[in-house]
Amino acid sequence: MRLFSPSMQRICLSLCALMAGCAALMPAPALALSMVFINPGKSTEPFWMMAIRNMQAVADSLDIELEVLSAERDYLAQIRLTQEVVERPAQRRPDYLIIVAEKGTLLAQLELADEAGIATFLAFNTVADSDRPRVGHPRGRFTHWLGSLAPMAQEGGYLSARALMEHALARLPAGATPGLIALAGDRSTDTSLRRNQGLHRALAEFPQVRLHQLVYADWSYDKAVEQAGHLFRRYPQAQLVWSGSDLLAFGAMQALRDSPQGTDRAVFFSGINATSQALEALLSGELSTLSGGHHMAGAWAMVLLHDHYHGLDFVETAGGVEQEYVMFALLDERLARQLLDRRAQNATIDFCSHSRVCNPARAHYDFSFASWLESER
Repeated sequence: MRLFSPSMQRICLSLCALMAGCAALMPAPALALSMVFINPGKSTEPFWMMAIRNMQAVADSLDIELEVLSAERDYLAQIRLTQEVVERPAQRRPDYLIIVAEKGTLLAQLELADEAGIATFLAFNTVADSDRPRVGHPRGRFTHWLGSLAPMAQEGGYLSARALMEHALARLPAGATPGLIALAGDRSTDTSLRRNQGLHRALAEFPQVRLHQLVYADWSYDKAVEQAGHLFRRYPQAQLVWSGSDLLAFGAMQALRDSPQGTDRAVFFSGINATSQALEALLSGELSTLSGGHHMAGAWAMVLLHDHYHGLDFVETAGGVEQEYVMFALLDERLARQLLDRRAQNATIDFCSHSRVCNPARAHYDFSFASWLESER
């Protein structure tokens, strides 16, 4: 049985052809800018949780699809996760891959991403001297490696160490020559080594403070507890503890509590990182001094990549492919309370104001500590 007359069939076919032609002329729906971040730390570490929270705030502000993959402190997992990303079908690969490249993984990660043609950016760390001959500079041997952005890590180590020595000497008897033990991060990551340089820079300004020993705790709380316990037994008169992160400082505190003379010893601790736990410890007096602000490096990197994606290459606007900013500041009680209050309010952070695409009148990027405070509002 015929449902339509021949003339009606011709009209239907014409309408279908017209609709198909209109559909072909319509623009495809815009896909969100996508980024993958390979976190070298544990997904439960306060520092990385804080850093990722701010990276997600950038994603929300600038319409970015952000995926976070955590290596859980397994340095080889950083390479495996990079392999997993590059093996995805082309349509599922990110526009940008952000890596941290701790413990000498930079070369392997760059080789994998570059071969797959994925634009890659190094955040939080600069290139270690030992890696430079093998990896060169961004946009050189690895053409898809766009650049890097890192805090001036030496400044973080210096600020916390100098303030620790000033704080302790002001409270010890005149003429005291206190001993200091140091818990560093790891032996190969550039950020760790530069923080140690900051410690030694501060020690040169306070010759009355004696460095007993510096050990590497691999950013691990448990290892810090173990190593600090050994150091307290080896140097029972040590009164200052400098730590390359807040987590290491907390491990050293636990080691002191576990020692037989723990409650009888006056020991001053410093830390690095502006986590809420560290801010609370500064207010309670457990931490004598604290520096922080560098957790924003991932967020700032995303701002640069957002602008790059939209046609504003940071090489032209920021002056180089490898950038370092003074992101650290010494945190006092006033700032600690201010930051804790703001985080308790859980306010939405708008990062569009930091983008030069959003703000064509902005002449340069400002990734300073003051900008971080502004973004925390």
